[in-house]
Amino acid sequence: MDDSTFRSSLSDHLIIAADNALKTLAGGLHPSRPMPHKPPAAGAALSDADRTRSGQLMRINHVGEICAQALYQGQALATRDASLRAHLLKASREEGDHLAWCAQRLRELQSRPSLLNPLWYGGAFALGLLAGRAAGDKVSLGFVVETENQVEQHLAGHLQSLPQTDVESRAVVGRMKDDEVAHALAAQKLGAATLPPPVRWAMRAAAKVMTTTARWI
Repeated sequence: MDDSTFRSSLSDHLIIAADNALKTLAGGLHPSRPMPHKPPAAGAALSDADRTRSGQLMRINHVGEICAQALYQGQALATRDASLRAHLLKASREEGDHLAWCAQRLRELQSRPSLLNPLWYGGAFALGLLAGRAAGDKVSLGFVVETENQVEQHLAGHLQSLPQTDVESRAVVGRMKDDEVAHALAAQKLGAATLPPPVRWAMRAAAKVMTTTARWI
């Protein structure tokens, strides 16, 4: 894509990104796939303590999906490769399913999203935009791989931590985990660069701050 074509389409991409941000933060994204569902066994009602714990974990997962939306949207805005942009936006739509599922499950658990979601979105969007513009598409895809790998590990941990009786949350998290693995593999096939260890360590540290904070705020 030449510079004139890129500039002429930039306003359209900005509008799309702004619309996605508003829908993401306002709860306006609607899933394209039905929410994974597994009915609880008879007599397996959640205790108040288990409901609180599940709400905290699903709030963390909801924040993770807020960040995924922002990261993919920032990367899609940055790239000049139309096919890569289409891939990133497709992944963003699939992550939008996760976001909607987590939001629904939070409501069912009588819990709430993080109060800091605008902050999480802004930070992840800036990271995606910076990675795409300053480092190029291969490094940008490297961020996708590392992010999805970390999220997959994080979701595996949640499957260990969620109450066994909360089969509905566990069904959602299990499907999300499978999707994250697929997104990482797709980014690798597109030529993702391996990020240097200091960058991966910094991403893990930032994720730790986010997950710890989101549990309570």
